[in-house]
Order: sequence, then structure tokens, then C-alpha cells
Amino acid sequence: MGVSKGRKRGIIFGLGCAIGCLSHTVLAVIGVSTMIAASPAAFTALKVAGGLYLIWLAINAFRSRGCAKVETVPAGEEALAKLFFKGIFANAINPKVVLFFLSFLPQFITPSNGNVGWQMAALGVAFTAQAAVLFGLLGYFSGSIGQWLNAKPRAGMILDSIAGAVFVALGLRLIVSR
Repeated sequence: MGVSKGRKRGIIFGLGCAIGCLSHTVLAVIGVSTMIAASPAAFTALKVAGGLYLIWLAINAFRSRGCAKVETVPAGEEALAKLFFKGIFANAINPKVVLFFLSFLPQFITPSNGNVGWQMAALGVAFTAQAAVLFGLLGYFSGSIGQWLNAKPRAGMILDSIAGAVFVALGLRLIVSR
């Protein structure tokens, strides 16, 4: 968004996307808490499925050819509030984010440490806070990042390879964790 509409609008859209993470936190709290209360075997199955999903993301990252060519267009007069809510909506309806939350957060849950729902909620709020910082910075720097990636297509492939390695590590950790 920042590449095509400028830094200010990129930041606003990014903050909306971050707030959209809260909807996924609620779903994760309800789903994972219910699953753990019902069956430890179901929780194990969720962790294995989540680990396999993260490994699938890694494979896609490794197969990527880097970033697509970024086209810069003049900023429109779209209201900032509208962009903010577009960001929330874009994140809230993204099924990949739902799968990510259900696969990523459970690896940091320890049922013996107390209420699983509260642990999941705390992780979701922490994730949302870091997402607000990250997405805000991405919105701010996206114009220059887009230009840099256009000038250095190999950099996009390197970034995808790093992301792939991280996803493999997290996926394997999730699958083998007890």
C-alpha cells in the first residue's frame, strides 16, 4: 500500500492489518482452548497439522522467484479511516492468517502453566503489538524498499530463502514438541 499510495497511507493500512490480528487471536483462543479441554490428542493433531502447514509455507518460499515488479502509482484521495478499515478487513478475512495463528501460537503454549486461553490471548496481543510496529514500519519504508527490490531482484530470493528456513525450523519444532 505504501508503494502505491505513499508512506502515510501505507502506515495507516498497516496498522489496520495489525488490528485485524485481534480477530484471529479470538478465534485461536476459542478454538485451541476448546480443543485442549476436549482432547490432548486433538491438540497434538493441531500441532502436527500446523507444523506441516509451516513447512508447506517454507517450500513455497524456497520455490519463489523473489518479489514481483513493483509499479508505483500516484496516491489517491482515499480517506485514511477507510484505508485503516480496509487493512482490518483484509487481515480478518485472510484464511492463511487463521491457519498461521492456529499453527504458530500453539507451540508456545504450555498447558501445565495454567489457563491456555489466557496464554493464547497474551501471545495474540503480543503478536498484534509487534505486527503494529512491523506493519507501520513496512508502510513507512515500502516505497524505498520497493525501489530497492526492483533494483536487486536477487535480494527478494534471498529474503524468501531466509523466511523458508525459519518456517522449516518452526514447523519441525512444532511437530516434535511435546
